[in-house]
Amino acid sequence: MQYQVPDILAEAIVATFELAARGPFDLRAATRFLEGFAPAGARGGDPDRLRLAFPVDGDWRIAGVEVVPAGAGRVRAVASGAADAGRVRAQVARILSLDVDGSGFAAVGAADPVVGRLQDRYPGLRPVSFWSPYEAAAWAVLSTRVRIVQAAALKQRIAEAAGEVVEVGGTAVTAFPAPARLLALEGLRGLPERKLTALHGIARAALDGRLDGAALRAADPEAALRSLQELPGIGPFSADLILLRGAGHPDRFPATERRLHAAMADAYGLGADPDLATLHRIADGWRPYRTWVSLLLRAWREDETGEIAGPRRPATATR
Repeated sequence: MQYQVPDILAEAIVATFELAARGPFDLRAATRFLEGFAPAGARGGDPDRLRLAFPVDGDWRIAGVEVVPAGAGRVRAVASGAADAGRVRAQVARILSLDVDGSGFAAVGAADPVVGRLQDRYPGLRPVSFWSPYEAAAWAVLSTRVRIVQAAALKQRIAEAAGEVVEVGGTAVTAFPAPARLLALEGLRGLPERKLTALHGIARAALDGRLDGAALRAADPEAALRSLQELPGIGPFSADLILLRGAGHPDRFPATERRLHAAMADAYGLGADPDLATLHRIADGWRPYRTWVSLLLRAWREDETGEIAGPRRPATATR
């Protein structure tokens, strides 16, 4: 069956809630980050409003959520749809890393001047996750062995072909298809058969509970990574992506992410090919926020090199 995108679903509001950050947080920093984050497909939006539409973990009904500032370190979210309100709240908190106590993050920068300079450059920026581990896994399949911009375009075409369009704050937002709808997608121009087969396997894994964000966060990281690598199309790099940027694990150093390693080499003056043991030793000083510092380094590297999206603005990791 080939889905056609339905008319816009104007769902009733099901919940309004506030989330408070422990430690620094700036919603504008999150929206600016998403502007350069190809999988999000965010372009030219309102920096004070974040509009999301996603299948809700374990529920799989679509939620539309508008997030706006609500005072220092707080955001207010208005959620619509038929999904469970508690699940929606937990997922939004995880997406914005507001489920992590960041009150100790400044101390990491005080102890490590490189981190301190990055915190100065990107004040209030926390990792912004994929909307779910399920979407992160789908992205991992789509982005393998192709340019990121091509994968982002294909992801958007899948959403338009099989997803649902919801009204969020007066704006139409297309959600990536829930697992059952992705399973029903029989083909799409430009989507190789092997990737469609892998996507169907990802959808089945999500329906079986193997991509539950809370469960992945609660598991031993090594066990979680081994389990993720059993999924079709998922290797070590992709497993790290799903755990760190899908489930929002705040404290793991991705040993397979070469762009991060290059950023560390530049920022710490390590030369062209630092050994992995040295990188691990440096990253140990970032605990318990290794994922957070990794995100700042990758943001800085992208601003300086434009290696993914092209040059945007000059950046420096020095004061």
